[in-house]
Amino acid sequence: MTTRITPEETALVLIEYQNDFVSPGGALHDGVKAEIDRTQMLAHTRDMVAKARQSGMKIVWSPILFAAGHPELGDAPYGVLGVVKGANAFLQGEWGGDQAEGFTPLPGDLMVSGKRGLCAFASTNLEFLLRHNGIRRVALGGFLTDCCVESTMRTAYEHGYDVVTLTDCVATLSRTQHEAAISYTFPMFSRPMTHEEFILESVS
Repeated sequence: MTTRITPEETALVLIEYQNDFVSPGGALHDGVKAEIDRTQMLAHTRDMVAKARQSGMKIVWSPILFAAGHPELGDAPYGVLGVVKGANAFLQGEWGGDQAEGFTPLPGDLMVSGKRGLCAFASTNLEFLLRHNGIRRVALGGFLTDCCVESTMRTAYEHGYDVVTLTDCVATLSRTQHEAAISYTFPMFSRPMTHEEFILESVS
């Protein structure tokens, strides 16, 4: 019989709730707006954050940030990072890179630093933050369902965490991509559930 994981041993890891994705006028907002609206993932995330705080879970924010000109990505990035550079997105100290309204860290929250790629563990202090706060379970939300959330999920699974993916707190570029990831990939590396299902399981 496995030992129950308490809320205090759980981290809600929220990936890229930044203006360039979340807010009108953001560099990449138009690409995800329809799915944000369809899934209502922002409202679900706000509810999840409030309930997580009440239960004693640790809130961890994981933005992606670059210097002006994206020198970290070199001269010819391709794929999704090429899109980020081409859109001049997620710049440190600029509005687009800031946390979106309603998703600002509060005292006691943790902020991941160093994220320049897809996985929230790669090149960052996330593992340090989780280990030093006694975290055994991570619950993931954010952008994109089939990109940064999926990459982070896979690494968390490999590192031995109990991994939950919050299926109603994620969004990507299309419904097809979103549902394919949740149906076929998420169950291989996590326990997918809605945020309400997760709260019921965690605090019961």
